[in-house]
Amino acid sequence: RIMSLLEVEDLCKTFEGPAHFFGSQRFNAVDNVSFTLAPKQTLAIIGKNGSGKSTLLKMIAGITPPTSGQIRFNGKPLSYADSCFRAQHIRMLFQDANSAFNPRQNIGQILDAPLRLLTDWDEETRDKKIFHTLQLVGLYADYTNLKIHHLPASQRQRVALARALILEPEIILIDDALSAADASVQIQLLNLTLDLQTHFGLSYIYVGQDLGLIKHMADYLLVMDEGKMIEFGTPHELFTNPKTTVTRLMVESYFGRLLDDSAWAQTS
Repeated sequence: RIMSLLEVEDLCKTFEGPAHFFGSQRFNAVDNVSFTLAPKQTLAIIGKNGSGKSTLLKMIAGITPPTSGQIRFNGKPLSYADSCFRAQHIRMLFQDANSAFNPRQNIGQILDAPLRLLTDWDEETRDKKIFHTLQLVGLYADYTNLKIHHLPASQRQRVALARALILEPEIILIDDALSAADASVQIQLLNLTLDLQTHFGLSYIYVGQDLGLIKHMADYLLVMDEGKMIEFGTPHELFTNPKTTVTRLMVESYFGRLLDDSAWAQTS
């Protein structure tokens, strides 16, 4: 059998709320979620606001420690403390490229930071890697001297993608990063992420609300509600024949109806 790249097993995150007369109020943000991700696969996670999907992503990224459960990468259990190992293999693409960057840094400095922290390469080798990675995301080498806030939003998102790619990770976590862009930019970025997936054999976990994007890019779809995983399947299965009311309502509110097989017919 194919070894899973990432295995998430019974992952839980409980937050302690303020204490009341009846004792402390525990809140299960993520409640016993399990799934596997294979190499070169895209998993999308959807759910209403507050369903736990961002907390789940942050635990996989190593930003939030899980309360219980296990995350394994290539069969190796990941602990919350091993941020260096995780930063090389699992990278995050944030929703807001503005707040993810230090505005005082130029693009060269932004892309150099992970290389300086996590490799022992000399400056010349790092520069070559930076120029090559910029090229991969459709930007020129001389962008390195520009400040990030001088770029339009679509190019900032490309820099964010370059930073996620630069250490050649196996998995990129995408926190709704594509849906903020306007439609034409979104299509460019989507095509770019799919090309990079083919080129590098990347796996993606995409958290977002854009079911049109998910229909196009995801192999599997995980639906969350109140911290629990309530449905799992291919976009085709879940958009044509959802088993839960929550999924049905999300599909109908996005597409206006449940889809049928004709929505997957190849358009000539």
